[in-house]
Amino acid sequence: MSNKEKFVEEINKSYSFKGNSIILGAAVLDKTPLENCQVKAPLKTFNRHGLVAGATGTGKTKTLQVLAERLSLNGVPTLVMDIKGDLSGITQPGNPHPKIDERVKYIGEAWVPKGSPAEFLSLSNEPGVRLRATISEFGPVLLSKMLELNDTQSGVVSLVFKYADDHQLPLLDIADFRKTLQYLSNEGKEEIEKEYGLISTSSVGAILRNLIALEEQGADLFFGEPSFDVDDLMRLDKNGCGYVNILGLKDIQGKPRLFSTFMLSLLTEIYETMPEQGDAEQPELVIFIDEAHLIFNEASRALLSQIETIVKLIRSKGVGLFFITQNPDDIPESVLSQLGMKIQHALRAFTAKDRKSIKTAAENYPISEHYKTEDLITELGIGEALITVLNEKGIPTSLVHCLLCPPKSRMDIISEAEQAEIISRSSIVKKYNTSIDRESAYELLNEKLKELETDREKQKEKEEKNTPSNRKEKTIIEKVAQSSVTRTVVREVTRGLLGMLGIGGSSRRTTRKKGWF
Repeated sequence: MSNKEKFVEEINKSYSFKGNSIILGAAVLDKTPLENCQVKAPLKTFNRHGLVAGATGTGKTKTLQVLAERLSLNGVPTLVMDIKGDLSGITQPGNPHPKIDERVKYIGEAWVPKGSPAEFLSLSNEPGVRLRATISEFGPVLLSKMLELNDTQSGVVSLVFKYADDHQLPLLDIADFRKTLQYLSNEGKEEIEKEYGLISTSSVGAILRNLIALEEQGADLFFGEPSFDVDDLMRLDKNGCGYVNILGLKDIQGKPRLFSTFMLSLLTEIYETMPEQGDAEQPELVIFIDEAHLIFNEASRALLSQIETIVKLIRSKGVGLFFITQNPDDIPESVLSQLGMKIQHALRAFTAKDRKSIKTAAENYPISEHYKTEDLITELGIGEALITVLNEKGIPTSLVHCLLCPPKSRMDIISEAEQAEIISRSSIVKKYNTSIDRESAYELLNEKLKELETDREKQKEKEEKNTPSNRKEKTIIEKVAQSSVTRTVVREVTRGLLGMLGIGGSSRRTTRKKGWF
């Protein structure tokens, strides 16, 4: 048996599955695509998470596009983080091209242009359905980790939540949380000390400063009502295709703290609300996180630990996470070890550090007798990748050089008019884009402070009325003695007496001396 025959037999055996699967592309050996040697991924293991890595311009975004549209066709909804704004084309049918025809000839699959049902989402004022969450939904633990607080400061945050719960004060947005914190450290200090204990002024100051830093990244737009219901991410259209939920994040690139905060809150909400799925035949939802380094590079240790925990546990809820980044080194090792599917596009070696990273990246893949992985990573063309997935038993498949399928949707961005037309057809945009500003902690505490001020003024007036005067009524003699007429008479009599005695006078004489001296 020749090396080629042996390779084809190994790949066909490794990438054949009993259940439903999606085609990723065609196997390549010695830089030659092999016909009828397809590389597939079983739907059953998409909840085991994945990695799409590679240098800029190697085709990561198009790979993400292919995965999302293939999952949609199989009734699996997805959430796609669109950092660069170039994934909107998935909503429109693609345009034929000779290079597409040449590629699909090797893959052995007919190429039919098709768009996917999509929903545009936004964390800010970008077009689309607004995503929000309330402070109460975050809870004291998650909020403390997001604000990077120490144990003492976290205790103060927990106390604020406890007080709000006990006194029916809804904490919906940042204004509510700040107002409650300020009230408890000032006007309500005595009340809080009696019920819960002392609050450190320095801790309050630190919390408020960190809150301002978070607001500067746009968190005030994220916190509020109506809260987004994660069930709306898992919708199917009338044809049974899963919705591709595109979260526009073009204006969030410079706000990594807000991005990581949103991701953690979303994953936590999904984990807490979705029922256990076990090993289902296909996932309930797959989330693609583009530019994943934005989450991990700026996250605090506490926040990173929380993310790692959720990644490990959320699989049982039928949710898959795919991280898209330039280098596998961008992903913490504890998370990287949880990723079952790995799609590695080309890496470029321009420096000694790059070569070291490539060597490390090659070690993340199964050893293959057909490829020298460390060298091949630098030689991959655009739209090619090294792939390994988990089979239905959870065992990694053989490493394969793959010529990837082209997207069936448009490989370009759509116009503003096309996007506006899609948003206008949305069945949930009205549900979330009407802001709700109901009575919450901010309004209730302001009202309470006004009542306290009114009570103080009334008490002050009452005290002034009831306080007896310290002045005694003057007698007739005192009144006569202090009158102006009496003072004048006394003054003149005194002058007369002094004059008679020669002691003083009312005028001075100036004597002019004669002579030289």
